[in-house]
Amino acid sequence: MEDPKLPAPTPGRPLLGLTVLVVEDSRFACEAMRLLCLRSGARIRRADCIRSARRHLQVYRPSVALVDLGLPDGSGLELISDLAQGVPRIGVIIGISGDDAGEEAAIAAGADGFLAKPVDRLGAFQSAISRHLPPERRVRGPHPVSGEVVHPDRLAFREDMAHLDAVMRGPAEGRDLDYVAQFLRGIARSAGDRPLEEAAHALARSRREGRTTRPDEARIAGLVRERLAETEVI
Repeated sequence: MEDPKLPAPTPGRPLLGLTVLVVEDSRFACEAMRLLCLRSGARIRRADCIRSARRHLQVYRPSVALVDLGLPDGSGLELISDLAQGVPRIGVIIGISGDDAGEEAAIAAGADGFLAKPVDRLGAFQSAISRHLPPERRVRGPHPVSGEVVHPDRLAFREDMAHLDAVMRGPAEGRDLDYVAQFLRGIARSAGDRPLEEAAHALARSRREGRTTRPDEARIAGLVRERLAETEVI
C-alpha cells in the first residue's frame, strides 16, 4: 500500500521520496551512486561493509538496497539472502558487481535485479529500481529515459587508491588477495582504467590456478602508486 507521506514520483525524479541503502566499499563507485540518487530524487545512506549495513538496518528500513557482492568482511550474497528473507522484506534489492558473472549468483540469493559496474548511467539506474517498485510508486504513462552519465569526483578515486596502497603495503600474511582482486576490478571498471582491470584479472587468475601471486601483487602496487601520484598532480 502506498505511503501517503511519500511524494509522488515524477518523470524527472522517478525515485522521489525513496531511501536507498548503498552497501559498497569503493568511495568512487559510491560517489557515482550518490549522484544518481540525487538526480533521481532519492535519499542515500552508505555502508562500507556488511557489519555497517546491519547497524543501519537496526535503525531504519530503506526502500531500496544496493549491495556490492564483494565486501571487506564477507560476501554481499549473504546480506542479499538475509534481506530477501526479512519480514517485512525491503521493497527492492539489487546486486552490484564488477564481474558480470555475479548476476546469476545475486538473483539466486534473492536479489530482484543486478547492475554491472560501472553504475553511472542515470536511465539504467532508474529503470533497474523502478521496474521492481509497486505500480503506485512508478511514474505513470510514457516518459523519456535519460541518457545522462554521471562523473564522480576523482578525489573519491584517490581515496580508493590510498586504501589499496595501505593494503598492499601491509603484512602479506594478512592480505586477502581475493578481496583485493575483486575490489580493484570494480574500481577499474567504474573508472574506465583498463590497465588496473587487467591487473585485477591477472591476480584473480593466478589465485584460481594456484600460481604465485608475487608478480601480480608487485604490478598492482606499482599501478596504484602511479595513480596516487597522478591524482596528487590533479
